[in-house]
Amino acid sequence: MQKILTLSLILFCSIVYSQRPEGQQSKPIHITGTVLANEDGLPLEYATLVLQSVQNPEKVTGGITDINGKFDVETLPGKYNVRIEYISYKSYNLPEQTFRESTDLGTIKLALDVAQLEGVEVVGEKTTVEIRLDKKIYNIGKDLTNSGATITDALNNVPSVDVDVEGAISLRGNENVRILINGKPSALAGFGSTDALGALPADAIEKVEVITSPSARYDAEGTAGILNIVLKKEKTLGFNGSINTTIGYPTTSGISVNTNLRTDKFNIFNTTGYSYRDAPGNAFYDNTYTSGSYDRIYEDREYNRLRKGFNTNLGLEYFITDKSSITGSVFYRTSDGDDLTENTNQRYINSALNSLTFRTENETEDDKNYQFSLNYVNDLNEDGEKLTVDLQYSRGDEEKFSIIEENETMPTENLIVLENVYEIEAENEYLVQADYVLPMEDAQFEIGYRGKFEEDITDYRLDSLNQITGQFDLNENLTNLFTYTENINALYTQYGNKFGKFSFLFGLRLENTQLKGQLESEFDTGELEEQLGVDVDVNFNKNYLGLFPTLNLILEVAENENITLGYNRRINRPRGRYINPFPSRSSRTNIFQGNPDLNPAFSNAFDLGYLKRWDKLTLTSSIYFQRETNSFERVQEETGQTTTDGIEIIRSIPINLSSNDRIGFEAGMLYNPAKWLRLNSSFNFFQFSSEGIFNGIDYGATNTSWFSRFSSKVSLPAKVDWQTNAFYRGPSQNAQTESKGILSLNLAFSKDILKDNGTISMNVSDLLNSRKRRSFTETEFFTSESEFQFRQRQVTLGFVYRFNQPKERNKGNRGGGGDDGDFDEEG
Repeated sequence: MQKILTLSLILFCSIVYSQRPEGQQSKPIHITGTVLANEDGLPLEYATLVLQSVQNPEKVTGGITDINGKFDVETLPGKYNVRIEYISYKSYNLPEQTFRESTDLGTIKLALDVAQLEGVEVVGEKTTVEIRLDKKIYNIGKDLTNSGATITDALNNVPSVDVDVEGAISLRGNENVRILINGKPSALAGFGSTDALGALPADAIEKVEVITSPSARYDAEGTAGILNIVLKKEKTLGFNGSINTTIGYPTTSGISVNTNLRTDKFNIFNTTGYSYRDAPGNAFYDNTYTSGSYDRIYEDREYNRLRKGFNTNLGLEYFITDKSSITGSVFYRTSDGDDLTENTNQRYINSALNSLTFRTENETEDDKNYQFSLNYVNDLNEDGEKLTVDLQYSRGDEEKFSIIEENETMPTENLIVLENVYEIEAENEYLVQADYVLPMEDAQFEIGYRGKFEEDITDYRLDSLNQITGQFDLNENLTNLFTYTENINALYTQYGNKFGKFSFLFGLRLENTQLKGQLESEFDTGELEEQLGVDVDVNFNKNYLGLFPTLNLILEVAENENITLGYNRRINRPRGRYINPFPSRSSRTNIFQGNPDLNPAFSNAFDLGYLKRWDKLTLTSSIYFQRETNSFERVQEETGQTTTDGIEIIRSIPINLSSNDRIGFEAGMLYNPAKWLRLNSSFNFFQFSSEGIFNGIDYGATNTSWFSRFSSKVSLPAKVDWQTNAFYRGPSQNAQTESKGILSLNLAFSKDILKDNGTISMNVSDLLNSRKRRSFTETEFFTSESEFQFRQRQVTLGFVYRFNQPKERNKGNRGGGGDDGDFDEEG
């Protein structure tokens, strides 16, 4: 509140004293300059320039810096005491300066005031929100529940985002969300899958950008929008870093080391971590059938998933000049998995128990990812003209081997099936990107190119034991080699301007997409064509040309209040698994089959937002609508086939529905009633309706659902912090499945030790052990009631030690609120 009053006073004084009385002959002059942080050279937004008249000390004028750290203050010629201030930094003073004409003070660098830092409540300590024209930025800050957590866990604390029990990420209830790392697709995010995020530590995150109305600079992929995860990168001169260790139950442990060495000419940074996690889970499925040998099968499953992971990221940034730099980095991640699933089945005929079986699936997994990146940045001038070029190569290799064995244990003991499954997947991705930004007074023009070229090769083999010969036979219908290629070339341009309190950003993106698939298999494509009811070319080459406009508007109603409006057109491309026609098995009785005839889905989305800030309260809200055509839907149907022991085999397949409409409302609140108490809550309500008929069955449905989260952080005596996070997702329903609500509660404590260089913490994830997915599926041929818990309650102890590094820095939220109509982007 003090800062707001100070700024308001300066602006008021500026207005009053910059008015020249009639008859006065002196013409106003302009005092300009740029304010930067001395330790990292970053601009200081909202730094304060004070001009105090020497002749009349009560006469004060001044202004504040913009997002680029620049100020431009109009005043009358005269002698002034000049002072530049910014919270937690030492003031800059120029006494008794005489200005007879417009003067540029040049670049002024402010140094951190170490003594003042000890007593300042740093904004970076808590999660804050910044509003930009095309996104909301959530600075994760010191979230205690992130101790020992993964990036996937941390995303579940971000408003608008939901992570289900299996780690699937959705934005406003829509799972078609694009995940970027530092503004680009990355091996860190696991290419098309998000599994890799579950192996990376949450403390690596600096901020998360929720982009529900992406500008033209970003890929058009992802009808729900984009989540851009920005990783930490220390910029303080000298050698500094931190060590983070965790241990917990069920068995989990990890260590990560962040180091940084920066001089005036180069910056070397490295993050290296190792994790070990044993995550038990459980589930049951109660299935009834209208045909087949059994009318009911009850399955009781136990999961034991062991993960061992190592990741390292080494980079070097070289400062060619004070305005240009080149950065090279290498990322490597390896993950070894050993999963054991035990399934006890009770099989009924006419409601009477007929037999018992016991099934085990032991899967080992070896996963390796590499990424090489090169980035060139040239700030062509101090006005903001900028050229960036990015080159990136990513590769992922994954090998899986599974042994599946099922035995009948009652009334007799005999082997039902023994299978070996081999799966090898190799992904290669090349990325080329160039962006040019040209500022024009209050406007900004931008143009760029992005090329992404990806190849995914999946080699799948299934061997089944022939109990007559005692040898393993190759299953030719399921064994295959599938090569999927996706090439995207895009050109974009956008223009933004600001007229008083109104800002806009308009963009246009042209994308050409080539999707190719090649299948080598003995699989009967005629059977697939009969199932789909259309002619199918399993060796396809499709080409799409799309134009994607974007428009984002912002109106600053007041200094701490604004209204935003966004429109964008997006695309959802069918990826490899969704268009691979060979069936892959999740069990003997359930198969997933891709659809080569699947076409991209397109969406048009509108978003109306409102933000209001008070002294201790920040409120954000949005109303959104999206219409998606050719939307994807996974449906289940009979195959007409049974297992060797007479169980009906069910097939899941993705199809294009005619349309999918979504409308929703979300609101968020940040409230700090006292220095020792911080409250954060959000609520998201949405309804979606779909239309479409497949194989004579109407899959149209309407569903209303919601989710809400609440977080409180209490600062106790003796430097102890206590944080509680609660999350509830309401019931939902699609054409075939009803899902019940899910409640989860996380609890965390921390205490600073070793002169604030160290922090110990305790984190309890899913305190009530209630994070379970419960659902009921009903079709014409079967019903299934199920409960699934991917991971049980987790207790984690953590210790962080920082060397040559303050606990937090104010740079995490220099924007104050970032609610001005700027055009800054990370992407």
